[in-house]
Amino acid sequence: MSTDIGQRKRDHLDLCATGPVGFRDRTTLLECVKLVHDGLPELSLDDLDTSVTVLGRTLRAPIVIAAMTGGTDDAATVNRTLAEIAEKRGYGFGLGSQRAMHRRAEVAWTYAVREAAPTTLVLGNVGMVQAREMGVDALRALATDVGADALCVHLNPAMELVQPGGDRDFRGGVPLFERLVGELGVPVVAKETGNGIGLAAARKLRAAGVRHVDVSGAGGTSWVGVETLRAEGAAKRLGEALWDWGVPTAASVALTVPLGFETVIATGGVQTGSDVARAIALGATVCGIARPTLKALREGGREGAEAYLDGVEQELRAIMLLTGSANVAALRRAPRVIVGELAQWTSQLA
Repeated sequence: MSTDIGQRKRDHLDLCATGPVGFRDRTTLLECVKLVHDGLPELSLDDLDTSVTVLGRTLRAPIVIAAMTGGTDDAATVNRTLAEIAEKRGYGFGLGSQRAMHRRAEVAWTYAVREAAPTTLVLGNVGMVQAREMGVDALRALATDVGADALCVHLNPAMELVQPGGDRDFRGGVPLFERLVGELGVPVVAKETGNGIGLAAARKLRAAGVRHVDVSGAGGTSWVGVETLRAEGAAKRLGEALWDWGVPTAASVALTVPLGFETVIATGGVQTGSDVARAIALGATVCGIARPTLKALREGGREGAEAYLDGVEQELRAIMLLTGSANVAALRRAPRVIVGELAQWTSQLA
């Protein structure tokens, strides 16, 4: 399989939109969060406040259309359309890895969404290994050139081990985060890519001064699976073995929140308003939704994507009412019961 970065981006977009790239057996474990019904909520549905403030921007709902793509013509269309939807609906928006933009200046325009989304929370994105090699000035320019409110530095060792031509040296991450927190000039978000931030990584990030994380847990899109479908030979066999590797999204949120991060973004298999509500009840600040939005866009165009997101918000608001939560802060404090495997994760590791 070609290691050309443009072709890789095209493969990723097509596989995420149409391919069998979900986790096979592992779930997010959000189903293990049982919210408690309040039959006397003393609330009006119309008066509920779903707004949150994240990284200096106020969102109308606790939703980020999460990082997916960039670097190709098709990616540019996806980015601009989803950024326009985020602007209209008051969500945040995450760009895909800007590695292609750094290597080839001629594709920078595929990441240019600020004109379409002037008030939207925009998150830039670069891999930890690339960030380690680039230096602070180049990283600052990546964020500035797209008008990013923060720069996500993504962690993806499992994916890279399977990817044709992928990275193999993941040293230097902790000192890199320490330096970026002190020198970059925009907030730094430590972001996983579908395998979750476990307790050991969360503690190292917090000790390095990182205040914002995107857990991107296991249970949604398996990026190991995406690369497995692109791989051959030994790499493909390794990918099959690691397809379901990772910390489930709910466990990752539950383990990171007590460490005192200012922002915990719950992505990884978040698909419904119920998923959003349960992640917030675990302590998440906001939730990221990626692949379901892309699929809705591909299948039904802009109207299809908005209809899907309407359903997410409608379900979230219903659950807020039925738990007696007038706002997102109240939902974060709502009574909940943790059952099943998630209870084991939290009791044995927390």
